[in-house]
Amino acid sequence: MDKAIAGCIADDVEEIVSLGKTLTSWRTEIVAHHRTGASNGPTEGLNLSVKKVKRCGHGFRSFENYRLLVLLHAGGVRWPERSVVPPIRTRSPHSNA
Repeated sequence: MDKAIAGCIADDVEEIVSLGKTLTSWRTEIVAHHRTGASNGPTEGLNLSVKKVKRCGHGFRSFENYRLLVLLHAGGVRWPERSVVPPIRTRSPHSNA
């Protein structure tokens, strides 16, 4: 990385020198990306899908409905657990047979 930056800055072409300055200012981030492989791609993809839902919604009256639609589109809905309903009959019926 340092050799590439030094080569760019020592060049005669103005655009290449500008590239060297850009590489110098972004050196930490570039090296971190190559060491970890981390990317903000998944975040940008989710942001794009949220914006698509918003455009297709043509205005929501309820934020909760908008939120649910975004979660449904992104596949991250966790529905609340249903409460257990007690049985109506408390004992089994008797047969006259």
